Amino acid sequence: MLISKKEIEVRYAETDQMGVVYHANYLVWMELGRTQIVKDLGFNYADMEKDGIISPVLNIQATYKKPMRYGEKATVHTWIEQYDGFRTVYGYEVYNEQGELSFIGKSEHVCVKRENFRPISLRKIYPDWHEVYLNNQRQKTPEETVK
Repeated sequence: MLISKKEIEVRYAETDQMGVVYHANYLVWMELGRTQIVKDLGFNYADMEKDGIISPVLNIQATYKKPMRYGEKATVHTWIEQYDGFRTVYGYEVYNEQGELSFIGKSEHVCVKRENFRPISLRKIYPDWHEVYLNNQRQKTPEETVK
């Protein structure tokens, strides 16, 4: 399983009146992490979009653990949590420079045709992408498999 890493310098514009990163900016960082893992796996979202395929978000989960502040460096760790040929769930963790966990998240996506939002099968349209995602998704522990 590949865990992609993307370093981000926290900008002043990303902070709120309390001096911490505004919660919605973590969603932007998730997108940066997602784009990075796709790139690290040898693919490109822009190429998919040229084919008329987009990947909307179906669901977001976010848990905030420790505030990040202006001037700090955040590192977004991203991996493929689950993949079934249609839906992809990406997992995220954001760490500060001291290696402390700041954020945990997940986002669920499906690929669709831009003109009608009908889901497509990566397995059929992009077999190489499908194979790489299958081989790089997180492996469940025996305890998780039993549940």
